[in-house]
Amino acid sequence: MVSFVNFVSLALALASTASAFPAYGSLAGLTREQLDVILPRLEFKQPTPPPGPPKDTGVKLINDAAHPWKAPGPSDIRGPCPGLNTLANHGYLPRNGVASPAQIITAVQEGFNMENSFARFVTYSAHLIDGNLVTDLLSIGQATNETGPAPPAPALAAGLDTHALFEGDASMTRADAYWGDNHSFNQTLFNELMSFMDKYGNGRYNLTVASEIRWQRIQDSMSTNPTFGLIMPRFFTAYAETTFPINFFVDGRMTGTRSLSKEDAQYFFQRGQFPDGWHRHGVPSSTEGMDTVVNAHPIRPGSNTKGVNTYTADPTSADLSPEQFCLIYVNFVNRSVKSLYPNPTGVLLKVLNINLQWLYDSISEQCPGQQQFPYGNSTTQ
Repeated sequence: MVSFVNFVSLALALASTASAFPAYGSLAGLTREQLDVILPRLEFKQPTPPPGPPKDTGVKLINDAAHPWKAPGPSDIRGPCPGLNTLANHGYLPRNGVASPAQIITAVQEGFNMENSFARFVTYSAHLIDGNLVTDLLSIGQATNETGPAPPAPALAAGLDTHALFEGDASMTRADAYWGDNHSFNQTLFNELMSFMDKYGNGRYNLTVASEIRWQRIQDSMSTNPTFGLIMPRFFTAYAETTFPINFFVDGRMTGTRSLSKEDAQYFFQRGQFPDGWHRHGVPSSTEGMDTVVNAHPIRPGSNTKGVNTYTADPTSADLSPEQFCLIYVNFVNRSVKSLYPNPTGVLLKVLNINLQWLYDSISEQCPGQQQFPYGNSTTQ
């Protein structure tokens, strides 16, 4: 009798999960039982192939009449990335904050002139972990309402807010997950960033400021967060995100060394809004300058292992040295993806292989002959 009651309770819980599961909810990490209930209720969409480089990559007015800023509504989703929030608030992405990978690649190329192969690499990396591969949808964060965050159920449907992958500890403007809210804009941290712009950048955000604020936030997390972790892929995104304000937020009409003003930083980070008359930069960009930030205060990937101030290097994690770039990809596929999808079957297996192929295509020139096949090399299984 007890076993029967437990079975009924489990069945009701799974049914409730399935009925509440959003079309953009990530399937990563779900149990076989959860997948068996949820997958039949999802409407399969053949994944849209990634777009190639646009023909127009010059300086261009982005804050134009066709893309007015609108504040997100109570059911619109925003997340930890100020760039994606801005694109959604201006309609370059669907304003509800849910898009296909192809839409995201198109938007970051159009709005920020992000280089095509880099756009594909980061988007498919995010989609494989945080997106719904069956519906071909990815949320840029968590749903919000007038009183604060309202994450969709279950918690695994958190979009780009999934911790320690792309969102992670030591963010410049978001608190560590240990403190309970890792997705909302943190005014205290932003104030610290602004003070660093005064101290190291003469009131502007440049690579020196990026280097110092990155090191400061790492030190803060080491000394206050007992669960602090900084291994791949978060190790990569932690450093990459410090260069994004320079490479993507600076008005393209600015000549000479690129640096971001405090006023424009407030537009992007606080409001999710392009400054008036804002133009994108005229050269496709990715993480230019990241080596400067990394080398300013070198540190190995690692984590606090026994509470605060016990940061220990992880010898199994790739670092950011040029010769280990391909290892970042190898580790991501064989550790992150494989651990979250240990035994996929049917349509889930098929779309996993399709998206893994597109991920590798984005770096195939840098990593020839190093494609990983955690589920075999057929996209038709």
